[in-house]
Amino acid sequence: MANVTKWVIDPMHSEVQFKVKHLVISTVTGFFKSFEGTVETENEDFSDAKINFSLDINSIDTTQTHRDEHLKGPEFFDAEQYPHIKFASTSFTKTGDDEYELKGDLTVKDVTKPVKLDVEFGGSATDFYGNTKAGFEITGKVNRKEFGLTWDGVTEAGAIVVGEDIKLQINIQLAKQA
Repeated sequence: MANVTKWVIDPMHSEVQFKVKHLVISTVTGFFKSFEGTVETENEDFSDAKINFSLDINSIDTTQTHRDEHLKGPEFFDAEQYPHIKFASTSFTKTGDDEYELKGDLTVKDVTKPVKLDVEFGGSATDFYGNTKAGFEITGKVNRKEFGLTWDGVTEAGAIVVGEDIKLQINIQLAKQA
């Protein structure tokens, strides 16, 4: 059997950011501050890696407490009933020198759908303590309505309050496990 290397996300050197249009004219940026994930590889170049990832809804931070509470509430994520967003890869394919295509199943609330994300490998390095680290930037777009996040506010003038497309920008540093 092939040698499997396990990596875990180093949360101190990783961030999960999302952007969504507000009133069509501006963009709201938010973060999930608490998340975890593992990557299992059999190949040095990470191709065919198996990736599992989980975000804690209660860690959402858009810098506005009222908005965060609304997002955690039943009209959006319903964190009480569904505390995590989960992702499990179905394929991780090398498409260029440092580029990959990541496909997997994203579960938001009780809806699981396939998504496709772009990944750029930032390289690997050894830190001060002799740990091997690898960095990745993951970008993509998901439509919130496909995952049951259907809340729609419309202003008196008819402008949509929250856009449907959520842009994801995730920077991950992995720590190789002995």
